[in-house]
Amino acid sequence: MLPYDHGGDIYGGEAIRVDFSVNTNPLGMPESVVRAIREGTDQDVRYPDYQCRALRRALSERYGTPENTVLCGNGAADLIFRLCACLRPGRVLTVAPTFSEYGRSAALFGAEIVEYPLREENGFAVDSGILAAITPGTDMVFLCNPNNPTGRLCDPALLEEIVLQCGENGTVLVVDECFIEFTEGKSLLPLLAGNPHLLILRAFTKLYAMAGLRLGYLLCTDEALLDRIAAHGAQWSVSTVAQRAGIAALTERDWAEKTRAFVSAQRRYLAEELTKLGLQVYPGEANYLLLRADRPIRQPLLERGLMIRDGSTFTGLNETYFRIGVKTAAENQLLIDTLREVLHG
Repeated sequence: MLPYDHGGDIYGGEAIRVDFSVNTNPLGMPESVVRAIREGTDQDVRYPDYQCRALRRALSERYGTPENTVLCGNGAADLIFRLCACLRPGRVLTVAPTFSEYGRSAALFGAEIVEYPLREENGFAVDSGILAAITPGTDMVFLCNPNNPTGRLCDPALLEEIVLQCGENGTVLVVDECFIEFTEGKSLLPLLAGNPHLLILRAFTKLYAMAGLRLGYLLCTDEALLDRIAAHGAQWSVSTVAQRAGIAALTERDWAEKTRAFVSAQRRYLAEELTKLGLQVYPGEANYLLLRADRPIRQPLLERGLMIRDGSTFTGLNETYFRIGVKTAAENQLLIDTLREVLHG
């Protein structure tokens, strides 16, 4: 079987009470999405629209970008894989630590992976030193904003410098904004029009808690490039039910604001309480936290029915680091109480 280094693997036989290894919306799916899934089953006897026309139109209306700048796929990972299959970059730059699918997908198609190390003493923030790593020999850059697993947002001014430098060097820049709407961070959507080398990756997975439905999208003004990327995937990669759910999700105008308010309060409470327990809590703005203990604690928590994301699967981290998703107030309190037991008896 393929190695698996992500969260959410609750199918191994352990009795998991709460899965903190995933970072989907603790508020769950919006009710409109649940209704769309349940009430549209008569449509599921048909093949899905392989061009996702209605969904792309809804995305266009929501974000003010033309329909032909949107490519939908079977989750963000599917689109990362297709992008690498299409362009076959020779040299790819990522930061470390970050989401492993960037490097894994690029390496499958022969890329040399160059990792720019983020410094712990700087809170794992992306700094201006990354500009020197973007050279004319860099074919592609993957940047996660906010980054996973750190939750740190990149400075907006630095992001614009990265966009400019990639353009000057003929480098494709892929910015993963799958968690941006959990934060007050500035999206690069306004820069799409003048930068055809810029691709923005988003998904319904996190904000709308649709991980099992698999729905993501790429935004880019280079329509010919999107057509080429699309050709490296299956014709019906996005199911009818996923398209229906995505359209319903986009009608939820205040969902992101409601989510941000809830997550911000719970993240702050978690950070304060976990710091009191003696854990190192790294600064982050997303719906998850990167932490460090003085010893590995994944197994003791697992034995008590709580699953966390082991940090050792991220470059530059080891088994004393771990990531937790922000959950409901009751679930977060359960984690705090269980960690107190594990760490202090």
